[in-house]
Amino acid sequence: MASNHALTFKVTRQSPELIPPAKPTPHELKPLSDIDDQESLRFQVPAIQFYRKNPAMDGKDPVMVIRDAVARALVFYYPLAGRLREVAGRKLVVDCTGEGVLFIEADADVTLQQFGDALLPPFPCLEELLYDVPGSGGVVNCPLLLIQVTRLKCGGFIFATRLNHTMSDAVGLVQILSAVGELACGAKIPSVQPVWRRDLLSARDPPHISCTHCEYDDVPAADGTLFPPDDMVYRSFFFGAAEISALRQRLPPHLRHCSTFELLTACLWRCRTIAISPDPTKEVRILCAVNSRNRFNPPLPTGYYGNVLVLGVAIATVENLTKNPLAYAFELVRKAKASITEEYMKSLADLMVIRGRPHFPLVQTHYLVNDVRHAGFGDVDYGWGKAVYGGPAISVGAIPSVTSVYIPFKNKNGENEIVVPVCLPANAMEVFVKELGMMLKRDDDDPKAARKGLVFITSPL
Repeated sequence: MASNHALTFKVTRQSPELIPPAKPTPHELKPLSDIDDQESLRFQVPAIQFYRKNPAMDGKDPVMVIRDAVARALVFYYPLAGRLREVAGRKLVVDCTGEGVLFIEADADVTLQQFGDALLPPFPCLEELLYDVPGSGGVVNCPLLLIQVTRLKCGGFIFATRLNHTMSDAVGLVQILSAVGELACGAKIPSVQPVWRRDLLSARDPPHISCTHCEYDDVPAADGTLFPPDDMVYRSFFFGAAEISALRQRLPPHLRHCSTFELLTACLWRCRTIAISPDPTKEVRILCAVNSRNRFNPPLPTGYYGNVLVLGVAIATVENLTKNPLAYAFELVRKAKASITEEYMKSLADLMVIRGRPHFPLVQTHYLVNDVRHAGFGDVDYGWGKAVYGGPAISVGAIPSVTSVYIPFKNKNGENEIVVPVCLPANAMEVFVKELGMMLKRDDDDPKAARKGLVFITSPL
């Protein structure tokens, strides 16, 4: 299983242009929610989709089709055509100016096949496939969405996008892209109408913190800084049915009917902690990005495309986490996810206002995981069918040494797998690989355990 990270090719880009809504839209100020404008979401998040040539679309130019669909989608999603402003209390509001989103037309002298049989981040020449237009990457007073459509020599194309994260999470971004896809395929209106209603996740009046938010605890500097960037190794680890089955066998029978996310997260947290070998008496934490859309009663309205992500946090001493069986870490992760309730979300919004929108502390002893397997990037169809790959454009999060993203992957046998990129210092990575390999060993003869050994790929950051 290989992806061609050594591949180089030339991309010819046209001048970036602003695509405004196809029709006049309201000019108004729309405040973000207090979940949207957390400090930790004030960055640009890149995503990418690869599409094969479709003979049924011969004669149609994906650039023209998508450019037109983006303009029409912005009639419905007109806040995206505006610009963020910061007002009193560091509050972010969208000034719906109708200026438009950035759009880049490009051509690459490469075929989809040349990318290899495992389309996974990090992608070669990404900076050419998603060009950082000078002056466009800020949080305020900049375009909220950048799109680059790059035609390939084989007739396929690449759709790369960069979104100001304060506007939407992964689910919201897929909703926006799906609307573009539906309009590109001939629909007059999106099947899901966008709903703004950011007031539903804004602070109460008066704000009051009613829950414990350990993710925002002050962490002493003595707990360690982030790893030095010159000593880092990146690897992507593959988890299929055999690996997940092996991990389930490490739980007592009454816990085995559990979510794959909780199981895998507990395993990775434990292995990573052993690998970085902190002081046994220290606390270590894992932060789990939880999509909380189903935690509300009444539910958030269908079509809400703001951020509904929140960080569940599990805490353990190094000694307890590494000396106890996997079930110990698993139950802590499960409890962390279960702690995210509607009241917790309201309390978090209040905390943001009371404490000036802090960023959660990140040090060596923290680990953050974000599962985008179910966001639906790969299902978006602009007329050429579903994506061959759809998901994160980069292999790790904004802070590579403490972040992993769970990425969906279909192997050459058509089986669904999970790919988890991990970034660690070189010596710690050796320990991590060894520990993970031990966790995945089986004592029985389960026929599912057909794959022998740990499968991973190594790539440059």
